[in-house]
Amino acid sequence: MPTFEENLKALETVVEQLERGDLPLEDSVKLFEQGMALSAACKQDLEAAEGKLQVLMKQQNGKMEAKDLNLE
Repeated sequence: MPTFEENLKALETVVEQLERGDLPLEDSVKLFEQGMALSAACKQDLEAAEGKLQVLMKQQNGKMEAKDLNLE
């Protein structure tokens, strides 16, 4: 299974190829489909990572408590 970084690099390559604009339509459509799949995989990985992020908050009594990180 590819890593987030591998998927992102592949997505960047697809975008570069599409931006050149020198591909036949059929190839462009295939690359676009591949790019959409890579984008979805990256989004899924980011959402999973966001769900795992926690910040340790030191409470007044000195104990550590794990809390979800609010990114908003």
